[in-house]
Amino acid sequence: MTETIRVAVAGASGKMGREVVKMVLEEPTFELAAAIGRSTVGQDAGAAAGLPACGVTIAGDLEEALRGGGIDVLVDFTVPQSAYGNAKTAITYGVRPVVGTTGFSPEQIDELDKLCRSRGIGGLIAPNFSIGAILMMKFAQEAAKYFPHLEIIEYHGDRKLDAPSGTSIKTAELISAVRGELRQGHPDEEEKLEGARGGYYNGFRIHSVRLPGIFAQQEVIFGAFGQTLRIRHDSYDRAGYMPGVKTAVRKVMTYTGLVYGFEHLLDGAEEERRP
Repeated sequence: MTETIRVAVAGASGKMGREVVKMVLEEPTFELAAAIGRSTVGQDAGAAAGLPACGVTIAGDLEEALRGGGIDVLVDFTVPQSAYGNAKTAITYGVRPVVGTTGFSPEQIDELDKLCRSRGIGGLIAPNFSIGAILMMKFAQEAAKYFPHLEIIEYHGDRKLDAPSGTSIKTAELISAVRGELRQGHPDEEEKLEGARGGYYNGFRIHSVRLPGIFAQQEVIFGAFGQTLRIRHDSYDRAGYMPGVKTAVRKVMTYTGLVYGFEHLLDGAEEERRP
């Protein structure tokens, strides 16, 4: 018999948070233990997510929600300014953080890893939970071995707070692991308008597009003599991230330390897709 995993959701008032609440309530092996969200405090978490009332009231304070104990995993889809503190608070209470919020520095990731290990629990920070996005990153990493000249363009809605996206940074890190630094473009290149060439990363550029009507897309463009290669992923609905989040909640119960990047759990996601 599968043991029930008790899950808290931080950011339950937001669009991604509401989708996570739905997933948790509809998964028989999960139990919604707490929900935290600023704009819907006092509302029933199920009703706020468009489902029947579930008896869990949305709280406004994370520490208060965790203080009662008995929570296994915190799924965090908040904002970059809150996610780091939320993860530290969760670990302090022995709760495993599964974080979909981006904006962590390498130093913060290292510190959270040490905290997880000191408590003997697992944790995950994933810039993207989409299986397709993870494959896009893996394919781009492989292509970079043969096409070292490249640029990354990521597209999001105009309400996204950080740029470039966590997914584009993770893609750049994976590419840099196999490519090495190669400064592209003409050595005497000059920007007539500051920022026109995008953000610099290890010799190549990352461009962030922010417009209404866009959900989440990214493409990596490779160039060589007489040819180009484009590797692109498009997300159209937040529900597409939920199989990955579900896998992460289960997997984080099985290891110690903080994992950065959902690609390390991709084999588990394959199992999740099977009927």
